[in-house]
Amino acid sequence: MEQELDYTAIGDRIRRYRELSRMTQEQLSELCSLSTGYIGHLERGTRSPSLETLAKISQILRVSLDDLVFGEAEISNNMIKILALTLEEKDPEKVKVFLKTVCALADKIDEF
Repeated sequence: MEQELDYTAIGDRIRRYRELSRMTQEQLSELCSLSTGYIGHLERGTRSPSLETLAKISQILRVSLDDLVFGEAEISNNMIKILALTLEEKDPEKVKVFLKTVCALADKIDEF
């Protein structure tokens, strides 16, 4: 069964992962050797990127091509990588407290 690509959703994911990476459209465009305007078109879903372009973007944003194109079905390694990148700049003691809090919440997740 062939799945049709939703370029608007792909663009939304490109934008979301770019912003999570604390990157501007200009920075992403430079790293991908694409124009800033083209990145804007991709994020709005008004252009259809090639597989090569999607692969380049996914590599730079550190997400799998599958997650970028089809979305996340469940928690993926990409989410963990993004969290790790965010936390690596923080005070290690505060990170420990944060992780203990997350683990405590995870134990209670079925109660929500």
